[in-house]
Amino acid sequence: MKLPSFVAFFAIAAGLQAQMPDFKAQQIDDAVGIGYGLAVADVNGDQRTDILLADSNVIVWYENPTWTKHVIAEKLTEKDHVCIAARDINGDGKCEIAVGAEWNPGDTVGSGAVFYMIPPADRTQKWEPVKLTHEPVTHRMKWVRNRGGRYDLVVVPLHGRGNDKNGEGDGVRVLAYHMPDDPRKEWNTTLVQGTMHKTHNLDIIPAPAGEAESLLLCGREGVVRLDPTDNGWKEQWIAKHPKDNPELQGAGEVRYGAFAGGQPYVVTIEPMHGDKLVLYTPPPDGPKNGTWQRHILTSELVDGHAIATHDLLGLNNRQIVVGWRAQQKIGKVAVKLFWTTKEDGNGWQNAFIDDGGMACEDAVCADLDGDRKLEVIAAGRRSKNLKIYWNQRSQ
Repeated sequence: MKLPSFVAFFAIAAGLQAQMPDFKAQQIDDAVGIGYGLAVADVNGDQRTDILLADSNVIVWYENPTWTKHVIAEKLTEKDHVCIAARDINGDGKCEIAVGAEWNPGDTVGSGAVFYMIPPADRTQKWEPVKLTHEPVTHRMKWVRNRGGRYDLVVVPLHGRGNDKNGEGDGVRVLAYHMPDDPRKEWNTTLVQGTMHKTHNLDIIPAPAGEAESLLLCGREGVVRLDPTDNGWKEQWIAKHPKDNPELQGAGEVRYGAFAGGQPYVVTIEPMHGDKLVLYTPPPDGPKNGTWQRHILTSELVDGHAIATHDLLGLNNRQIVVGWRAQQKIGKVAVKLFWTTKEDGNGWQNAFIDDGGMACEDAVCADLDGDRKLEVIAAGRRSKNLKIYWNQRSQ
């Protein structure tokens, strides 16, 4: 039976309303130092996802569901902690943790530190740090599944060693750390990539269970995909940013995304600490190993510093969470969600998740209450806070 026009109208309106973002903010910490890096994982094996934070002077985790704050380590180095990686890499239901510290982007020789953290029996107590070899200016890290089914710690510095030439000297040495049976012993490393400059962030491209994971790496030269092979890491450039093109000045944040049909996209913030949220999609008729098409979604960020891509609205595609901190250029701070129901990279809509209350340094997503809806978690720099944005959409 054909619906009357007014019934059809309200049915369509209800469907559109169900897609609109609806988040309720809960501040779980109002005394964050800088909030450099966030991670989400089950720390204590209770099958709940906890929140981890690399803050300037402490490494902490917040226990789900009370969000009690537990200190993993304090002041591992004289200068700030800067990043954290947390993932269950041995299948025991509890995450392993690594952190980066001694953050000083002006020192490209003596700065940086990498630690593997050995947990005590009671994981709410202090953890034992094991200091690993490192390149200067440690900045980002992730646990990445390798071709043998084990996990390596991939660490990305900001600058190359001794590079004080505004990104024109030695390239950044991105290293994969291979954990020995006894993590207190020496960790071997292999080179992942060594030619890029100002490599500000990376992301893991999802892979089927047990298979090796690929990476996206962004920096001054653009965005490159890195696939592990028997002969090292194979490069495929998603975006190339020539130094003689003033409109393309590199990328600071990068995340993998996908539309409902499985078509991939890549999203960046450009340039580093920039004002543009940029989408890259494969060329419809070009070579599969060629550079992708570039689409600017907005140029209204103020010191953009965080991206997350997940299906928050139940659209069967990945939406984009973007946050900016207004640190380099003082202005309005915010966290926004961008979404589309189209499959060609067009038709994007956006709405605020937080309008003015989060100077976003980092953001991640996870289902924190088991309702199969993903929350947004964000850490604020000037706002000195950590918030959960609870997903209120109807199923």
